[in-house]
Amino acid sequence: MKEYNKKLILEDGSEYYGYSFGAEKDTVCEIVFNTSMAGYQEIVSDPSYTYQGVVMSYPLIGNYGITDEDFESRLISPSALIVRDINDNPSNFRFTRTLPELLAENDIPGLYGVDTRKLVRNIRDKGSERGLLTDPSVSVEEGLKIIKETPVKRDAVEKCSCKKRWYIRTTNPKFKVVVIDCGAKTNILRMLSKKGCNITVVPFDTSAEEIMSLDPDGIMVSNGPGDPEDVKPVIETLKQLRGKLPIFGICLGHQLIALSYGAKTYKLKFGHRGGNHPVKDLATGKIEITSQNHSYAVDQASVEGTGLKISHINLLDNTVEGLISEEDRCFSVQYHPESAPGPQDSTYLFDRFMKNMEDYRNA
Repeated sequence: MKEYNKKLILEDGSEYYGYSFGAEKDTVCEIVFNTSMAGYQEIVSDPSYTYQGVVMSYPLIGNYGITDEDFESRLISPSALIVRDINDNPSNFRFTRTLPELLAENDIPGLYGVDTRKLVRNIRDKGSERGLLTDPSVSVEEGLKIIKETPVKRDAVEKCSCKKRWYIRTTNPKFKVVVIDCGAKTNILRMLSKKGCNITVVPFDTSAEEIMSLDPDGIMVSNGPGDPEDVKPVIETLKQLRGKLPIFGICLGHQLIALSYGAKTYKLKFGHRGGNHPVKDLATGKIEITSQNHSYAVDQASVEGTGLKISHINLLDNTVEGLISEEDRCFSVQYHPESAPGPQDSTYLFDRFMKNMEDYRNA
């Protein structure tokens, strides 16, 4: 067996030895796990993983390579990728490069050969921790000192949001939608376009006045990374926009809508990441199989008295998965309805948004 050339040190002092792939560099980041069996390209190109090191619980990663058409954004977002086995010789007629090549191109380090079952259990039992990917010669004491002295970054949304507005046009448009980009995934935009929306994507710190000047029929608040309480510009903008236009929020957008109405959020022990979370629609009793990627959740008790009602609940841990204000034509979900793990369980939410915009226009 060849000698280990990379290791992960966690805040609890545990060490996980393995081999390097991707970029050859050290990094400090929050270590989280994802339970998806496929979709590693979508995961590494999802801006919601900004400043996080992702542990894949499925053992074999990279076996179908990287395909140019399947990126969720132009950003390759995680700080690190940790896997059991990496395949750098894919079998797929569509692939254009390997996963290790993609990480190397984007200066992202990877670690393979790790007992990911043990690592995932550690995160599950103790909660998400910060970790250091480094050389095996670095002692635990040195590693913990580096982790402690590395500040936690609070600018994740600013890093992955667009820097200026841009447009998506469709044939025979029915509605005009402004998307507040907190780290939007491409498939959210694609779904809106398929529903007949002309889309204007704006930076996260765009003012309510500027958004209203675009004369939209509705507002989409996108997914994104980090603590929602750090994204104060969007919270303030939503306070000014609510009740004026139909609003639809996804993932981070859901949390930001909750905060704008006066509810509270909190950090989950290890978050929800993967395409296998059952969610109940309280209005219909329907169970949806959902895809999720978040560290924070809306505090259930804090929703009362805000003007919002809880519309969806996670059946695994009873966390809030959806909110609605019928009066304001505003609703949100914590999961990703565009990801299609069900596969079409949640697409009705886009139809609801279209109906809200039509009702608003006809009011």
